[in-house]
Amino acid sequence: MGNDNRPVALITGASAGIGAAAAHEMVKNGYAVVLMARSKDKLEQVVADIGQPDMTAIVAGDVADQQAVSNAVQTCIDTFGSIDVLVNNAGLIDPIARIEDSDVEAWSHVMDVNVKGVYYGIRAALGPMKEQGGGTIINISSGAATGALEGWSHYCASKAAVLSLTKCVHKEEAENGIRMVGLSPGTVATEMQVQIKASGVNPVSQLDPSVHIPAQWVGQAIVFLCTSAADPFLGTDFTLKADEERKLVGLPGV
Repeated sequence: MGNDNRPVALITGASAGIGAAAAHEMVKNGYAVVLMARSKDKLEQVVADIGQPDMTAIVAGDVADQQAVSNAVQTCIDTFGSIDVLVNNAGLIDPIARIEDSDVEAWSHVMDVNVKGVYYGIRAALGPMKEQGGGTIINISSGAATGALEGWSHYCASKAAVLSLTKCVHKEEAENGIRMVGLSPGTVATEMQVQIKASGVNPVSQLDPSVHIPAQWVGQAIVFLCTSAADPFLGTDFTLKADEERKLVGLPGV
């Protein structure tokens, strides 16, 4: 843990949505947090909203850039003394398109962010975490990891890859004190759902916005997954689409 025994978390995609909500919840629960995203201005606004500058730091960078991710991990260590939690949250779903109509470069870029970005984070965090005696890595997953949806080939394929990474890291590193777990939150009231609705493609785009859960609930689930109470779920995707799991987090039922 950090110099003053505060656990330290790195959250990617922290400028809005689930990432920003996770930052709020983790600071509220005593974590020092390094927030990473592409927009420095948006990150600064999240930090201002949290209102605890001594518990927060920002790194402007793209998770598709391996060096930027390594720099973010190093920032945790340089600023707060350790990296105890990594939340691989950054992810893209636009542009939504059937494979035949998809843009090759855009499809590839989603893989760079959704898969390579997660790999880069894990790769950079494992060494420091193991030196400290352990740590927790949380990959934000999706039901798309195990299901196929029209227009979402890039997203489904990338989330399936991330679920496989979750399983592989657990197999390789559980004995070294690395707690590896995925989080499949269901549909969340974020900008991504606005993009999905605008596409008009597949049943998810037809959902009423009222069914989406608040990002704050996902933040609470992330805090829960950092505790030993979540150990039975390590190496798998923990879901917020089931009553039992929601109850464990302290959330209302489905």
